[in-house]
Amino acid sequence: MSESKNLRSDQLAHQAGPGTEQGPGSEQGRPPRQMARMFPPGAGPSPDPAGSHHERRIRSFQPRRSRVTKGQRAALERLWPRWGFDVDGLHRIDLAELFGDPDLPVVLEIGFGMGEATARMAAADPGTGILAVDVHTPGQGNLLRLADEQGLTNVRVGNGDAIILLREMLAPDSLSGLRLYFPDPWPKARHHKRRLLQPEFLDLAAGPLRSGAEVHCATDWEDYAEQMLEVLSAHPDYENTQPDGDYAPRPAHRPLTRFEGQGLDKGHVVRDLVFRRR
Repeated sequence: MSESKNLRSDQLAHQAGPGTEQGPGSEQGRPPRQMARMFPPGAGPSPDPAGSHHERRIRSFQPRRSRVTKGQRAALERLWPRWGFDVDGLHRIDLAELFGDPDLPVVLEIGFGMGEATARMAAADPGTGILAVDVHTPGQGNLLRLADEQGLTNVRVGNGDAIILLREMLAPDSLSGLRLYFPDPWPKARHHKRRLLQPEFLDLAAGPLRSGAEVHCATDWEDYAEQMLEVLSAHPDYENTQPDGDYAPRPAHRPLTRFEGQGLDKGHVVRDLVFRRR
């Protein structure tokens, strides 16, 4: 068994970005509080699809069940059985079946916030499937609503821990890309170990990513950008697409996000990193 298959989720930072927050008790070593189920089983996202039966772990994130609007709830109730799935770690996902197209290249987006940028990317590139995973229920509902309103058929929404998705549920060489836009920077030095982009995460992602797959990250935290560049550059399974080995210009396919705008308003410098799976 490979080293990455032995990783526990608490050894890696979760996507802890737009849709996540630190779980109560995680600093004290107590398990996070259980959240009430909002939808019947199979009819909507579960509050904790893998934590209670797949593995015991103390996580660095907690699903946020902030207020769900009527439109978001309606979208979840109507579209989840068709376009959504729980990341429970109990089965392998057949992406060809999930998207209804065996030839469709699929990219994984970890942490999509309210889904506006994801919907724009899906609309601009209908020939690519976007497997979008987050734990924020309003964002899940909003992305499904946007996809439905815009007639997008190339978006699927996963609810749960991206680490479990990569480790347990995706076949080798099944992904054509990985997108990590504005993950939680965990700005305090003592929390840097919770950041998602670590060598262990790249080990894990290398399995589902096929050769030539694009790994695109963006952040508005300078020290996190430096860490991303250092970790990606040092990993033997990835190569920088920039000849000078530096940051990349923002690709045209990545729209400006709400979180990016907030960072720019604060004077932050946004960095894009575009690497390729060898």
